[in-house]
Amino acid sequence: MSLRRRLTLSLITILILFAVNVGTHFWGSYARNQSMEAYRDSVSAAQLSTEVEQLLEDQRQQILVLATLRETTEDQLDQSELDQAEEAIANITRKIGKLGRLSHSIMELHFEQLWQSASLLLDTWLAFYRGYNDPDVQMDMDDPLQYLETSARLQELEALQAFIAQQRATIIDRTISLTDRITVIAFFASIFLTATLGFFLVRYTNTSLKRLKTGTERFGSGDLNYRIDNIDDSGELGDLAAAFNTMSDKLRNAIYDVRKARDDADEANAAKSIFLANVSHELRTPLNAIIGYSEMLQDELGDAGEINRAQFRQDLERIVRSGRQLLTLINDILDLSKIETGKMSLHCETFQPKELLKQVCESLAPLLRDNFNELKIGDFEQLPVLYNDAAKFRQIFTNLLSNANKFTEQGYISLRGRNVPGREGWVEISVHDTGIGMSEEQQARVFDAFVQADSSTSANYGGTGLGLAICRQFCTLMGGSISVQSEVGVGSTFTVLLPSDPELAHAGA
Repeated sequence: MSLRRRLTLSLITILILFAVNVGTHFWGSYARNQSMEAYRDSVSAAQLSTEVEQLLEDQRQQILVLATLRETTEDQLDQSELDQAEEAIANITRKIGKLGRLSHSIMELHFEQLWQSASLLLDTWLAFYRGYNDPDVQMDMDDPLQYLETSARLQELEALQAFIAQQRATIIDRTISLTDRITVIAFFASIFLTATLGFFLVRYTNTSLKRLKTGTERFGSGDLNYRIDNIDDSGELGDLAAAFNTMSDKLRNAIYDVRKARDDADEANAAKSIFLANVSHELRTPLNAIIGYSEMLQDELGDAGEINRAQFRQDLERIVRSGRQLLTLINDILDLSKIETGKMSLHCETFQPKELLKQVCESLAPLLRDNFNELKIGDFEQLPVLYNDAAKFRQIFTNLLSNANKFTEQGYISLRGRNVPGREGWVEISVHDTGIGMSEEQQARVFDAFVQADSSTSANYGGTGLGLAICRQFCTLMGGSISVQSEVGVGSTFTVLLPSDPELAHAGA
């Protein structure tokens, strides 16, 4: 049996005992209340019987006196005295009725006999009062038979009520004694059962947990071939032992995978360390220029002399150029972060590729002049209209032309585009330079993030190694691809293949 079932059964048993205890308590309270109510009714009925008996006696004496006066004198009763007498008889009738409501069901026959006898007696007395002032009405009130019968019936009912009250008191005592015994027995039974179940549960779980502890210690010491067996549990503890055994198998396999991946991780960490150093250098360069020229301008504005507006404008242009360089670097890092987290999306629109390529070439003209490079642009008239992400298209060729210019001095760079022969719906745009070129090993990793073709590239030419990685990710996202052909000392050619058919663009993306 599983630990969960053992605990559940134990809890249910304890709850049942607790429920019996509570139920017994409430049952005893209810029984005592019922008995107390019946006892109070019996006592009230006994007191009421005594009161009715006294009222009957008083009324009997009063009628005998009035009967004597009626025979010996001619005095009559006024209306108020008659009303008072009738009210007294009605009061006796009401009290007898109340006595019936307080009486127990077993006294119903006795009450019926009392009611009949009392009704005849009270009717006789009422008739006496109503005919008292009429001398023609002859009434003999000396006969005590009806009164004695009613009194006897009342005394029988009173004695029976006293007996029932005594029985009720006895029942109350017995109920209290019984509920107390049941409560005590249930309380001690709950304690005993709880202790017994706790002992067996602790004994059972202690043995299994010791085996689990031994297994975890063996696993922790590196003995991954050890197995936790002989767990007498088909539930949680057994599942836990099986989970430990499965974990040891997975750990053994994982150690092999970790050892195998450790070298790759070391290489990746080294590449990221180099990347962080490069990024730090690349961020500091434009920031230093921005801060330095800003401080110069601030000092110049603080001088009392006339401002050299030409020099002022030149310094501002350097600040703007450095800020744009910094923004480009930050955008590259953010773009790569979006790509790696899967948050980069396309914003497709219809555009003319020749117009965007012309704008890119115009924006890079100052950089070309700085390196004394010549840009040769092919004929893009044959290129069709594209339906894709124009911003990413622009960024791809801005990065490619910037890289080509950076690694080329006093050479030329060509930009060509055409429809791919034999592949309808595709266009091919290439960037060729006469720069330093790359070996085959360098070409294999040139599109990896954080990696440049050579470790000395960053020191000699700057950059972070993100541009080409972003180009490859953008081309893939747009449904196309990018490739490179290069030779050391001769130059490099980067070829971008993109779909011109909107359906192909959606399918590729």
